[in-house]
Amino acid sequence: MTESVMTINGEAVTGDRTFEVIDPATGTPMGAAPQCSPAQLDLAMGSAQRALRPWASDHETRRKAMHEAAELMRRAAPELGPLFTQEQGSPVQAAVGQLMISADWLDYFADLELPAKTVRTYPDRTIEVSRRPVGVVAAITPWNAPVLLAMWKIAPALAAGATMVLKPSPYTPLTTLALGQVFSAALPLGVLNIVSGLEPLGQQLVSHPTPRKIAFTGSIPTGKAVAVAAAEDLKRVTLELGGNDAAIVLDDADIDRIVEPLFFSAFANSGQICEATKRVYVPERLYGRLLDALADRARSARVGHGLEPDVELGPLTTHFQRDHVEDLVQDAKAGGATIAAGGHRIAGDGYFFEPTIIGDVEDGVRIVDEEQFGPALPVIAYKDVDEAVRRANATMYGLAGSVWSSDLDRARAVAVRLEVGRVKINGGGLPSPEAPFGGVKWSGVGVENGPWGLEEYTDLHVTEIGAGAQ
Repeated sequence: MTESVMTINGEAVTGDRTFEVIDPATGTPMGAAPQCSPAQLDLAMGSAQRALRPWASDHETRRKAMHEAAELMRRAAPELGPLFTQEQGSPVQAAVGQLMISADWLDYFADLELPAKTVRTYPDRTIEVSRRPVGVVAAITPWNAPVLLAMWKIAPALAAGATMVLKPSPYTPLTTLALGQVFSAALPLGVLNIVSGLEPLGQQLVSHPTPRKIAFTGSIPTGKAVAVAAAEDLKRVTLELGGNDAAIVLDDADIDRIVEPLFFSAFANSGQICEATKRVYVPERLYGRLLDALADRARSARVGHGLEPDVELGPLTTHFQRDHVEDLVQDAKAGGATIAAGGHRIAGDGYFFEPTIIGDVEDGVRIVDEEQFGPALPVIAYKDVDEAVRRANATMYGLAGSVWSSDLDRARAVAVRLEVGRVKINGGGLPSPEAPFGGVKWSGVGVENGPWGLEEYTDLHVTEIGAGAQ
């Protein structure tokens, strides 16, 4: 059992109470995390507030501290990877990889600047526009990619000169809490505070009077609740929410070449990725070939405990997510869908579900219309591209999508028609630090990453300089 501590004002802090963290591969407790009390939350907020002015005023200190934190994170990754796997379920090589890649965000934002700009010069005055840190930030991160999505908030906030109090998901708090102690060797006291706890801690974080911005990644219903609560105090918000991302396969696609990247675009992290492919539209003449190819790949996927060698897919992180996927698959079967591969939970105490490919299904069925966020993928036939685009866009989700084709120009022409924040053509990897990431419609408010994500942690400031100024 791993016992963890919070980081408040740079110090390791325990709680009066703890809560269990479950290993999703076994369904049994593997650690415990402290329950942050209201008084401890006040201490964390006060620490962040005190650290704000000196941190905001010294760009060189920020840059050096963030680079040092990135290096410490990389050194700690091999040790923290198994902990990540035990609480979240990812294969250990993917867990270590997420830790290593996440450090890149610190390095990127450490060197990213937002210089003041002269926007207009008159005979009698000059107008300059600059950006200032928004203040203390409260951040809430989810359980599917806890470290990477924490870094999407920590790195730009700290680079902008803001300070932060961060709360990881109570389902996967341990690796993030451990990183709080790793970072305390590089960051000044109070700049980054990491607390943990069951509800109502998240509500208390959002409603606390100190933060001026809320950065949240999670479900659409919770995102709406966060937005309402933040509005009471006119806090700024960045909300990265759910998606029901459509993959459109064009009629010139090479099935043999795309089946592997298409499969992992849907099943990486056992489907628990906000921008994972969650429905596939394929031309009628290619439907049977692609359905069979994906089913063959699903049956060959190596599923198991993430600490075992050569495992490709681990368990779902929570029992309720496993149950949700099972419910959607059963609903599709009841409606006449064909289960081309998988379709069942895997026997045992862990939260495993077979990689599942579903055919003979249409829009209007829950597995197509809802975000499954798990290892079950519907494959849907279409007659022409206009129909595929219309069906892909016929949702309140708008996070991401993909187009698969042997003709780049044709793929681009379809990509620009998708009502989403990000489109990948013939695969593509994780979002990068340099490019904005965010959804449209119900999939989000604001963006993360790149200079646009950095600006989310600032307020605009205008200075007018009279002609007589020296």
